[in-house]
Amino acid sequence: MKSRTKAVVILGGGGHARMLIESLALSGGARIVGVLEARGRARGGKVLDVPVIGDDTLLPVLKRRGVTHFVVGRGGVADNAPRRALFEEAVRYGLRPLTVVHPSAMVSPWAVLEEGAQLLPGCVVNAGTRVGANAIINSGVIVEHDNVIGAHAHLATGSRLAGNVAVGVEAHVGIGASVKQGVTIGAGAVVGAGAAVIRDVPAGAMVAGVPARPLRRRKSS
Repeated sequence: MKSRTKAVVILGGGGHARMLIESLALSGGARIVGVLEARGRARGGKVLDVPVIGDDTLLPVLKRRGVTHFVVGRGGVADNAPRRALFEEAVRYGLRPLTVVHPSAMVSPWAVLEEGAQLLPGCVVNAGTRVGANAIINSGVIVEHDNVIGAHAHLATGSRLAGNVAVGVEAHVGIGASVKQGVTIGAGAVVGAGAAVIRDVPAGAMVAGVPARPLRRRKSS
């Protein structure tokens, strides 16, 4: 019988990659063939017990060798465009994004996870929520009912979203931030750590504070 174990490569070898390796090891169903570092930066070594096998120029070679899936192991601090670029590069070479769910994550059966979504330890994703491709729901995050989390967005550790919140593509919600029900956070927007967001945040804006107020606008990616 043909094995159902997916052969997967991790793109990026920093701290976020460690969390993903742990999640995949505990959840099973995937065989990690190695870690790829950024182009020209691979120097061998290991990330946890997974070897660094080269840089992202190896993607087409790995595809020919039977690797079917990838996970973006690069984290995002405010700017999620580099994560999106890695994701799109791997897709161009014919690899599929692997969804990662840590065993301690609590995910409603009525939530929808798009391919490549990453749900880390102790997060909660409730009914009616959609998590976009390559989005990070980090450790201890609470995503209440009927939220929409855009592709490549990052909800940082301990952030809280009430019901019916929309988070745009590549947006970043900082560690410990809280978002009131019904609020929309635009594409590429950044919510600062510990902020309390009680009104909509325009695309590309940066907000912080309690209540959250505009700081400046980011350059669009």
